[in-house]
Amino acid sequence: MLFSRIKSKWKLKFSWKRLALVLSISLLGLFVTIIAIDRWVVLQAQEEIFTDYEQVPKHEVAVVLGTSKYIGKVLNTYYTHRINAAIDLYKQGKVKQFLLSGDNAHRSYNEPWTMKRDLLRAGVPEEVIHLDYAGFRTLDSIVRAKKIFASERFLIVTQRFHCERALFIADAYNIDAQCLAVAGPTAS
Repeated sequence: MLFSRIKSKWKLKFSWKRLALVLSISLLGLFVTIIAIDRWVVLQAQEEIFTDYEQVPKHEVAVVLGTSKYIGKVLNTYYTHRINAAIDLYKQGKVKQFLLSGDNAHRSYNEPWTMKRDLLRAGVPEEVIHLDYAGFRTLDSIVRAKKIFASERFLIVTQRFHCERALFIADAYNIDAQCLAVAGPTAS
């Protein structure tokens, strides 16, 4: 009898309003947390991102993150800006070697080889180009640059949104990296 009295005192009435309030507060908290984490990552990377070639210090190695050259039959401007930046960095003497990291999931799709071909056409010597065929994700590309290719310090070449993520990963793995943020499709 005593147990049933205690049990009934603690019984909560189900309320749709209460459930909606709890869910709303939880979703708001989750949203605020996600935004805060994103802003934190951006702020952490700020000082290591360059947008002007003149500001980029010299590096032994530049890691060019892969993307497809074409989207359908249209030239991908993400790709074009990354390759043009790599060529310019080499011609200006800012980098000595390249690690081209990307996906080669199919025989007909090979990001590193495609980037290599375009660098060779631009006059970059083959002996300074190294390929990472297992750069399926940003994480893979950055970690493999250190573990497989023994690069402790390097410049990453990609777009700004990608720089922030890549530098966050590099920092987490104690890699001294900086990033050249090249233009995206809407910028020139």
